[in-house]
Amino acid sequence: MIMPMSALKAQVSRHVMAATLAAGVATLAHADDVIPYANAGTYNTATYSFTAATTGDVIAYFVGGAGAGYENEMGLLVNGVQTAAGFGLNNHTSLVGQSFNLGSVNAGDTLTLVMRNLTLGAQVYSDPTLNAAYDGVGETAHNHIYSTAYTATSPLFSGVPVGIYVGFEDLPFPGADYNYDDESFVFTNVAVAVPEPQTYALLLAGLGVAGVMTRRRQSAV
Repeated sequence: MIMPMSALKAQVSRHVMAATLAAGVATLAHADDVIPYANAGTYNTATYSFTAATTGDVIAYFVGGAGAGYENEMGLLVNGVQTAAGFGLNNHTSLVGQSFNLGSVNAGDTLTLVMRNLTLGAQVYSDPTLNAAYDGVGETAHNHIYSTAYTATSPLFSGVPVGIYVGFEDLPFPGADYNYDDESFVFTNVAVAVPEPQTYALLLAGLGVAGVMTRRRQSAV
């Protein structure tokens, strides 16, 4: 049976649309579970928004940073307010897998991760808009973290559950080495949104192609 030309074009259009959208999804999936930051020496342009996944405690698990020159520890702001738990998990004394309860949260709360640099007597935040003071006079706000999913596969940190990985860059900009691995943690009960321009551009392009093809099919009919 010979397929009519209109039906053949529609089938090809569906395949192209599916392939384009699949490419966008593949880009999102490929961004997960790359630990530590793979582009050391290059500024991480991605920024991240963290929220509480459920009502309960946020637990941080130490997974690296003992070799950093500065001495750091971890804290948390919930809706802009420091939790009563204070700071913990010193990067020079903590062991991989050691945990720290950062406090109780409600589902949907805005979470801001804080690294307190004990050497410099300053704090750096997961929200880059809060980092101008850390980076010094004349500097704009910079991103000091890298984040991705931790799936407990590769790498595997003993005693650390699946969660959200966050690695901090503790050197003030512009003199940082951009390794985003000076103190790193895996957090449970944390959800993260990652507005990566290049990923969204690909997805939007895929949706745009899909829209054009749909309109063409409707016009043909």
